Amino acid sequence: MELTIQADDKELERVLDFIHQQLPSDCETDLLYKIDLAAEEIFVNIAHYAYKDKLPEEQTGTAWITCTMENDTLTMIFKDTGIPFNPLAKADPDITLSAKDRSIGGLGIFLTKKYMDSIDYKYENGENILTMKKMIFRCH
Repeated sequence: MELTIQADDKELERVLDFIHQQLPSDCETDLLYKIDLAAEEIFVNIAHYAYKDKLPEEQTGTAWITCTMENDTLTMIFKDTGIPFNPLAKADPDITLSAKDRSIGGLGIFLTKKYMDSIDYKYENGENILTMKKMIFRCH
C-alpha cells in the first residue's frame, strides 16, 4: 500500500496510522515504539529539510510512503523529490559524552539505525528513497 501525503509535520499522525494498519494487532508496545520513532524521524526530516530550497510559500512538498508486511518483515519506503540527502552518511553521535557536551542533532537517525534491522538509501531519478525493514515476531 502507498500513501501520498503533504510533507508537513501536521500529517505525522496519518503517516503513523497508515503504518499501523500494516502491523499485526498484537504488535508489542516496545516494537511499535521503535517503528514509530523511525518513521517519525524520517518523515519529519523530509518535512523540515527536503524542500527547504523552494520559495517560502512553496516549501511543502510531497512524500510517498509505501508500507508492506510480508514473511514477518515490515518494509517501509519513504520517497521525496526534495534536496538529495542521505541520512545514513552522517557520523553517529558520540553517546558516551554527556548531553551538554554533544553537538545537537543526529540522535534520531542513530536510534533509527539501531532500531531497524536494515536501512538503505539511494537517490534515483530525482528521488530520495529510504527503505527500512523490521522483523515482526508474532506471538503464537
